[in-house]
Amino acid sequence: MLLVTDHLLHFLGLERTVFRLYAGSALLLSLLFFFFCLLLRFLRLCQRFYLTCRRLRCFPQPPRRNWLLGHLGMYLPNEAGLRDETKLLDNMHHVILVWLGPVLPLLFLVHPDYIKPLLGASAAIAPKDDFFYGFLKPWLGDGLLLSKGEKWSRHRRLLTPAFHFDILKPYMKIFNQCTNIMHAKWRRLGKGSVISLDMFEHVSLMTLDSLQKCVFSYNSDCQEKMSDYISAIIELSALVVRRQYRLHHYLDFIYYCTADGRHFRQACDTVHRFTTEVIQERRQALRHQGAEAWLKAKHGKTLDFIDVLLLAKDEDGKELSDKDIRAEADTFMFEGHDTTSSGLSWVLFNLAKYPEYQDKCREEIQEVMKDRELEELEWDDLTLLPFTTMCIKESLRQYPPVTLVSRRCTEDVKLPDGRVIPKGVICLVSIYGTHHNPIVWPDSKVYNPYRFDPENPQQRSPLAYVPFSAGPRSHSFGDSWDGPVILTWPRMASPHSRMRGPGSFARAGCPFLQELHRTELRHG
Repeated sequence: MLLVTDHLLHFLGLERTVFRLYAGSALLLSLLFFFFCLLLRFLRLCQRFYLTCRRLRCFPQPPRRNWLLGHLGMYLPNEAGLRDETKLLDNMHHVILVWLGPVLPLLFLVHPDYIKPLLGASAAIAPKDDFFYGFLKPWLGDGLLLSKGEKWSRHRRLLTPAFHFDILKPYMKIFNQCTNIMHAKWRRLGKGSVISLDMFEHVSLMTLDSLQKCVFSYNSDCQEKMSDYISAIIELSALVVRRQYRLHHYLDFIYYCTADGRHFRQACDTVHRFTTEVIQERRQALRHQGAEAWLKAKHGKTLDFIDVLLLAKDEDGKELSDKDIRAEADTFMFEGHDTTSSGLSWVLFNLAKYPEYQDKCREEIQEVMKDRELEELEWDDLTLLPFTTMCIKESLRQYPPVTLVSRRCTEDVKLPDGRVIPKGVICLVSIYGTHHNPIVWPDSKVYNPYRFDPENPQQRSPLAYVPFSAGPRSHSFGDSWDGPVILTWPRMASPHSRMRGPGSFARAGCPFLQELHRTELRHG
């Protein structure tokens, strides 16, 4: 080692001294030890990867593109990709192994019996996978969607009052108002000639309008003119999905140097600035007036989501911080608008495609609205539409709002047939695949609302139909926060779709059905 140090000093042109010899030798030994540790760690990773690959051989996989890319790019979230996934289900009915590149295996679960061990496991055994969900963090922060552990439990307890019927019922008036604005716009655009409208675009603006009024009590008039805030939310939703399919964008330092990354930061700043201003202005008014006077001033008015969060206190009397409230508000704006609008679009698509079902829904709604002066649905009417509910559920089965949710196993997970999912493997619960699995849903490609006829219940697993996921974290609200978006219905897929479920549909879009008793929907 001293000889090597001597040569190094000579190469650097430094005078040979005893101190430099021993100091250089110590430095070289430290570097040698460091590289040895790195090599040892790399070899351990290789061994672990080899053992994982051996254990995964029992799972079937479709042909790869090649050894380097694996199945990358073969099952994208568009019509062609989902059609290819449906073809796989003809031969693979339980678990499918795919590879993103040469070193990242993913297990697709497409059968309720195989989904159950994963979704039924605790958050410690099958937590949400940060590999995919991290892209949402700069935008949504630590809201219910992304938070974990005690913070998630505390926020859930504090948010529960926001979903009380007494809070939700007054929102029906807002939904009716926003839907009437959209109908008036359609009638204006439709005058004079037969035209074609992008259903998803208009319905999406209607849901954003509804959410802004319910979350912030803010009227942006976004259905008539686009605001910076609404534009930013739409852009962020698209950028997050696009980033998931560009591997070089997975690294933050590369992504934020690209045009997409810069647009993402700018849009985040726009959204955060708007939300923060509303929260701070409302909190100042609350502190100035006091909680009791604040609630009296709100008497007869709709209590919005921000109000509920500002008034919420935990068992120790602690409030949510402005940052926490912003995270929850941003989460609801993201999770609520695109999901509901896509669900509405797909329901209307199917009703236009099958006029016999459309006629039956219209008759049902006409019966509910008979002899009314004001043609608007009310909260209690939602339970009087059984066939319409059946049509909604079947549409959500065919076109679920979120096609996949992911989990990373922290322990080995045993499947019903004895096979084991190795520790560390990312599992993708394919909601789309489960809903189109022919051994779970016979004639799965056929739109048949009578599958959900309450008078003729069919024996199937509760996990056979999970349009908004399931699991131990989904018991408090109508919508589950157990599985965030990984893949969503693409905007290029007619009629551009995503949704959460019949609960969300009833709360955020059911007034739209009032138009069915006057308007005929046509497919084409």
